Amino acid sequence: MSPAALPTFETLLYEIEDRVLTITLNRPDRLNAFNPQMGRDLIEALDHADADDEVRAIIFTGAGRAYCAGADLGAGGDTFDHTAATGDDPAEAERIHRDVGGLVSLRIYDCSKPTIAAINGAAVGVGVTSTLPMDIRIAGEHARFGFVFARRGIVPEACSSWFLPRVVGISRAAEWCYTGEVFDAAEALDGGLVRSVVPADDLMATARGIAENIARNTSAVSVALTRHMLWRLLGADHPMEAHKLDSRGVQYMGGTADAREGVESFLEKREPNYQLSPSRDMPDYFPWWVEPEFG
Repeated sequence: MSPAALPTFETLLYEIEDRVLTITLNRPDRLNAFNPQMGRDLIEALDHADADDEVRAIIFTGAGRAYCAGADLGAGGDTFDHTAATGDDPAEAERIHRDVGGLVSLRIYDCSKPTIAAINGAAVGVGVTSTLPMDIRIAGEHARFGFVFARRGIVPEACSSWFLPRVVGISRAAEWCYTGEVFDAAEALDGGLVRSVVPADDLMATARGIAENIARNTSAVSVALTRHMLWRLLGADHPMEAHKLDSRGVQYMGGTADAREGVESFLEKREPNYQLSPSRDMPDYFPWWVEPEFG
């Protein structure tokens, strides 16, 4: 995809360099507060990224001094009242409403490209829950986090009641959600929420170093299959499910040009030149899951 063909968005910046896509939340005047348009933009951006074989990894970050300060509270006390869209019928609103943050998290979960959050400042509410389906989170030294839902009279969203205990464990997840306290990057690191805390000036370079390592040295199809295997097997009830997928994956990939190139480049002590792409070379058994329905 040429630079002229890159999509544009109302609430995001979308930039590709050296096969790494950077998606920047771009409402700095509102501390990148999440609104429905940002949700739609993120889903569309991920659709573009998955369809573009030039994109090998995705970094998410925020413009200005925040990553994402949470939901935009511009509507005041009615911010989370979805009955307004359907008159005064709460039952109807409950029937049709889907949490937009959850739609974003599900789209990240479905993504076939590695995802990295470079958290440059406050990440609160949906600003932190939407990073949980990402593969790697790196915090700048000034980043702060908060699962503040109980302090706003609501409940965790963006599928975080599923993701957060899997990332940090049930006890830490419970404490952070029950208290709703905002905490610093050191606590996030101690709790396993982030992989590292780095000086603010080093944040993007650290994230890009990981992303470029993936782009230079790995098979795109191998990484796509691995990402889905790791995430989707979190709910498996027996390691036999992993054995089944491992066996199918090794059998498929072992006969491909990428496997030959991986071995030959290693033996010849050179960088690999992988040719397979997720848009056209995924195995016949992919996807192996049936997507659950909402309702």
